[in-house]
Amino acid sequence: MDYSRYHSLAITRRGTAGGVLDIQMRAPNGKLPTAGHEGHRELAEIWRDVSADDSVRCAVLRGEGMGFSGGGDLALVEQMATDDAVRLRVWKEARDLVYNLVNCDKPIVSAMHGPAVGAGLVAGLLADISIAARSAKIVDGHTRLGVAAGDHAAIVWPLLCGMAKAKYHLLLCEPVSGEEAERIGLVSLAVEDAELLPRAYEVADRLAAGSQSAIRFTKYALNNWLRQAGPTFDASLALEFMGFAGPDVREGVASLRERRAPRFP
Repeated sequence: MDYSRYHSLAITRRGTAGGVLDIQMRAPNGKLPTAGHEGHRELAEIWRDVSADDSVRCAVLRGEGMGFSGGGDLALVEQMATDDAVRLRVWKEARDLVYNLVNCDKPIVSAMHGPAVGAGLVAGLLADISIAARSAKIVDGHTRLGVAAGDHAAIVWPLLCGMAKAKYHLLLCEPVSGEEAERIGLVSLAVEDAELLPRAYEVADRLAAGSQSAIRFTKYALNNWLRQAGPTFDASLALEFMGFAGPDVREGVASLRERRAPRFP
């Protein structure tokens, strides 16, 4: 498999015979990885390649710089609000990101540090084993932007942490620390910041060394819980992208650019 075509993702092999694929979301500004046109598309596509690559037994997803992921690039969001073709393309990518993760037959481990927002958070929480630094800051910021929480929230948050907690954090965009995320069941593990990558790699090595048929079949069966929620996810994603054509998202973007509270009509 030729991974050199990916530019927003730094992809290396580690472990015995390169069986663990290390996928790092790049932060070209040195701060946080953000999902622009290229980054959003590549984060959706990479899981097809992981699934098709017979040499890969497990994948680790992590972020570069000050955090795991910084959400969508505001320039892309503005284009989605004004250009129907861009909005339609990104909707398809957002749909593929979730379903490609769910259907990838290899186990995926996420290692989340600092802020975890947007498309990166989709992959982080849909990973088979999600590990967060205790100080990580998990935020689903959709309603703060003025659109419905659609890109992964409806399919997985209620299943992980229950409906009451899901509604509290999704409706209010209330941050969740890594420590609190473990307590409510939103992530698999929370560890000290310095232990994050070593623990993620340890888990990935154990998965890579295990029975591949047993692990992959178990993942497939368990993910039927997510597949059953497919209609709920499809509806939430459609409602999110309907919001990108409405007035609230313009105020949401303006408030983020101006670093102020939004004043929705």
